[in-house]
Amino acid sequence: MSQLGEIQQAILNDDLGAVASLDVPESYRGVTVHKDEAGMFEGLESRDKDPRKSLHVDDVPTPELGPGEALVAVMASAINYNTVWTSIFEPVSTFKFLERYGRLSPLSKRHDLPYHVVGSDLSGVVLRTGVGVHNWKPGDEVVAHCLNVELEGPDGHNDTMLDTEQRIWGFETNFGGLAEVALVKANQLMPKPDHLTWEEAASPGLVNSTAYRQLVSRNGADMKQGDVVLIWGASGGLGSYATQYALNGGAIPVCVVSSPEKAEICRKLGAELIIDRNAEGYKFWKDDDNQDPKEWQRFGKKIRELTGGEDPDIVFEHPGRETFGASVYAARKGGTIVTCASTSGFMHQYDNRYLWMNLKRIIGSHFANYRESWEANRLISKGLIHPTLSKTYALEDTGQAALDVHRNAHQGKVGVLALAPEEGLGVRNHELRAKHIDGINAFRNV
Repeated sequence: MSQLGEIQQAILNDDLGAVASLDVPESYRGVTVHKDEAGMFEGLESRDKDPRKSLHVDDVPTPELGPGEALVAVMASAINYNTVWTSIFEPVSTFKFLERYGRLSPLSKRHDLPYHVVGSDLSGVVLRTGVGVHNWKPGDEVVAHCLNVELEGPDGHNDTMLDTEQRIWGFETNFGGLAEVALVKANQLMPKPDHLTWEEAASPGLVNSTAYRQLVSRNGADMKQGDVVLIWGASGGLGSYATQYALNGGAIPVCVVSSPEKAEICRKLGAELIIDRNAEGYKFWKDDDNQDPKEWQRFGKKIRELTGGEDPDIVFEHPGRETFGASVYAARKGGTIVTCASTSGFMHQYDNRYLWMNLKRIIGSHFANYRESWEANRLISKGLIHPTLSKTYALEDTGQAALDVHRNAHQGKVGVLALAPEEGLGVRNHELRAKHIDGINAFRNV
């Protein structure tokens, strides 16, 4: 049996104490993009770029373990938009990130390779820890958040997201979670929620923490009870957590979706105010260069019809170019537009009169710090927020999983099995699981 096979068997047999005595494998399978293929999609529109052509499953050497780091045997991972961006080499090739990181120190030089092992989520078991790691040991069942920071300068010590060397693991660093083994900093680790399977536990990390900071944290919109929250893509990987946080926090979500099926998911979560933007036929852009303010007005009128005359206190933004003008218009006077992404385009346009004359605010929000991620994971562990996993693929089929997300042909989150041989494994707390099984399965088979 191979070294990885022995590790896998020990985990599946719940013999976690044996993990420390097993040899770390010299290599493992990881999902990669290749530096010499960075130009493969030149001349194609984004929608025509196919992640199945650029994402490979390669046997790669296990990286050297440095101080403050951990090697994790990955049982499962998940797809995020950053993996899609990596796979289609937009907006830039991620090898530029790896080259820049490689210049930082001799240790970070490990990341500057002709291949990039991608992925910013994982659940698994700690294999080894480096010098200076005290809170984690081999055999611990963990999930990982994706904030990679150096914290050698002063800027990040009030909020680690402001560290000058802040990066997203598996996107701006190498050795990510879509693999059988991953390298993380120890301060990325958090306890695996014990009522979830490996694939369920792997799916919330990036999007759950992002939604928590963007909506709940003082660093984001600082949502309060009774706030009307407009949520774009409310059944998607990110928006589904925003919808849960709004409902869990006593706010009033207005869920924007693109189909009756996605509307039904929001109803299953408990939302009542829903806009099917395709059914309503909103076209915020007349052409590639000009937006249609009359459509903003029609959209705002629809929101007020649903809320009894109230405009949104908070707009949860992530589509970007396509919706941003409407978002700035729709927010109430003194309201907040909080943005964490631009999946439809990075160059935003809006009418600034609606911003400055109505004292609105635009807040940029990017992932979350360790404390925010820990709090978000704690809510998952207590069954107050649920994973939104809808479908799981094998590691070999990661390209198809990424294509699903690229084409918005998915609901919630799409998972990927690594060392877990099948779905449904890894549950420790069956009593808590039974209590929340409907919420856990809300996105299944949709």
